[in-house]
Amino acid sequence: MAPSTTKLASGYEMPLVGFGLWKVPAAQAAETVYNAIKSGYRLFDGAYDYQNEKEAGEGILRAISEGLVKREDIFITTKLWNNYHSREHALAMAKLQNEAWGLGYIDLYLIHFPVALKYIEPETRRFPAWWMDDAGTVEVANVPIRETWEALETTVDEGIARSIGVSNFQAQGLYDLQRYARHPVSALQIEHHPYLVQPGLTALAQENNIAVTAYSSFGPQSFVELPGIFSKRTQDVEPLLETKLIKDLADKYSKTPAQILLRWATQRSIAVIPKSNNPGRLAQNLDVLSFDLAEEEIESIAGLDKGLRFNDPGFYLPNYPLRIFA
Repeated sequence: MAPSTTKLASGYEMPLVGFGLWKVPAAQAAETVYNAIKSGYRLFDGAYDYQNEKEAGEGILRAISEGLVKREDIFITTKLWNNYHSREHALAMAKLQNEAWGLGYIDLYLIHFPVALKYIEPETRRFPAWWMDDAGTVEVANVPIRETWEALETTVDEGIARSIGVSNFQAQGLYDLQRYARHPVSALQIEHHPYLVQPGLTALAQENNIAVTAYSSFGPQSFVELPGIFSKRTQDVEPLLETKLIKDLADKYSKTPAQILLRWATQRSIAVIPKSNNPGRLAQNLDVLSFDLAEEEIESIAGLDKGLRFNDPGFYLPNYPLRIFA
């Protein structure tokens, strides 16, 4: 059986397959997480920006109270949003998020994006994601990444987080972090699927003992349902789950196309965090370590690469593009 965890540079073990909480409505999060635990999930990937941390924590606490799991069985990843990058705000937000989860500590705390936005009081935050006002304004702040990273290191010193890392960073950001990091960069979370393979970035991370987690493993699937410009890049793109190569491999291994895509990542030691509300698919997404693709099949899947990024604030914020992937 393939390994089901990966060891972080901090020394802690992280499951290779988890459950992503992006787009899980707060009203459903507790029940969704509780059911995912019953299905066998132990890693839950959240973020302040998803606005469902408290409810997700309630689902975990219910499972703990019923004796289904212990706290140490569960691995929580969450992320610091862009408006809270300054030292004092990052530390205060980490404490607020830890309290929201209600689990005593955060297993892995990530900088969500490598860009600082103007501070907004959490209790007055009216808009999801990037926006500041009704006009959809986005305003950056003069906070260097080093300041934010050092605040995350303080969360480790104070026992708020056990491991720290980054999300949506590119190679130069990783090189820079490593010049001054006092605690190791344990993880890098990136958009990663056969239409956006990023082989150099994943190689750099793994060469430096930085565990890679893939989000949007099914490519356009995660973005089709989003409104307006957020789904524009999914138009006229063949869904990965429907490509002949993926479907043929699914038939060969008696697996679903989703399982093939997830195994393509996990077989290369890249963690995955798919989401589903369907009990059958929940179990299928978790069962992606019981078979191996041939090396040439892994390479053929990587050959679908189009350099096609769906989560790109340089594209979907047309009035205030943040070209962090340029």
